[in-house]
Amino acid sequence: MAARKKIAGIAAAIVLVMTLTACVSGNDGANPAKSQIGEKVKLRMMWWGAQSRHEVTLKALEAYSKANPHVTFEPEYSGMDGYLDKLSTQAAAHNAPDIFQIDPSWVADWASRNQLADLTEAIDLTDIDSKLTSISLIDNKLYGVPLGSVAHGMIYNKAAMEKLGIALPSMGWTWDDFFQFAIEAKAKLAGNQYVSKDYAGDYFAYSAYQYANGKGQLMTDDGKFNIDKDLFLEWANRWQLLRESGAVPPADVNASDKEFDPSADLLVKGAILLRLAFNASYGGWDSMNPGAYALVTMPRSAEAGGWLKPSLFFGISPFSDNVEEAKKFVNWFINSEEAGEILGTTRGVPVNTKVATAIEASFSDADRAGMELYHATQQNGQQWSPGPSGWTNWVDKDWALVRDELSFGKKTPEQAYEALRKTAKEYE
Repeated sequence: MAARKKIAGIAAAIVLVMTLTACVSGNDGANPAKSQIGEKVKLRMMWWGAQSRHEVTLKALEAYSKANPHVTFEPEYSGMDGYLDKLSTQAAAHNAPDIFQIDPSWVADWASRNQLADLTEAIDLTDIDSKLTSISLIDNKLYGVPLGSVAHGMIYNKAAMEKLGIALPSMGWTWDDFFQFAIEAKAKLAGNQYVSKDYAGDYFAYSAYQYANGKGQLMTDDGKFNIDKDLFLEWANRWQLLRESGAVPPADVNASDKEFDPSADLLVKGAILLRLAFNASYGGWDSMNPGAYALVTMPRSAEAGGWLKPSLFFGISPFSDNVEEAKKFVNWFINSEEAGEILGTTRGVPVNTKVATAIEASFSDADRAGMELYHATQQNGQQWSPGPSGWTNWVDKDWALVRDELSFGKKTPEQAYEALRKTAKEYE
């Protein structure tokens, strides 16, 4: 955050210049500069999420423009499907939005490709936990701004389970509990209903399983393949049994799922009872089926399976024509109590601790439900790591291919493991 310089002098012209400069450039984070002076600026901003996130983000943009009439926005928002491909294509052509939402695991790769602006001197980090910013601090330069902190767990259809007489999962349950639950719950479901998505080849689900069994993350921080073969085969074979029993959807149904799409989200459609979720996403599902859902911790084993992590980051394009105005907005977005009140926990617990404390009393029921999972995971969760740089495609593309091949029966668990091991060599 740039400090205002005190310039000595008594000339009226100098005083006038400084007055105008303060109007357009001063921004203390909590109170954006209010002025109609300066060139009109339109900021392109891109993010993904559920409808509830879209709605509050648009309200935040409106509030900022009201306080800063020279700034307007061109919002681009969607679900997660296709988001990374679209943004990557734009960034490669030096046509990325001025401000864009990115996953924590992308930051290092994007910074290494000169696709993120240096924000070191622009953002006030005074009331933000350094553990959240450490991911985007590369060579002592800040390349991304954390927007929240979230817990990784599961969401389930509590209303449907109670109606069917299915015992509800509880905080602290184990992976053995989960697989037993899936078998028992399937016996009470109709033929076109399933317990869970097929997560046999899901990177994040297996990460939780390997973490819980004390085997660490799937690639080491120094960039080495680290999937435990015996544990992966155990995992994949357990899901194979669920597939054979009909507890998870057929491959074509599983592949049709689109998170937060009312017409395609398998949980919302009532096709499954349970899926992976972050606590910040609870409001999105609840808005589509109010009061039906509840959250539970990621299953554990010898160790906890879930973790707390920075939810999302904002990056700014280094090729933007409006870098300075974009920086001012991002600073306001994370440090302003006004923004915090509008956004709630739609991107996780606010990163600014003072803002989080100030707005907690105004949390909605959905926010409070999310906080229950957050606090349960906070007590006994794993240390999250973004892993080494350069592995984004292995996580987002190679694993996605293996996921589909397992689901469609085109690869055995052994073949899936070998495919992951082989493709990992390209990144090591």
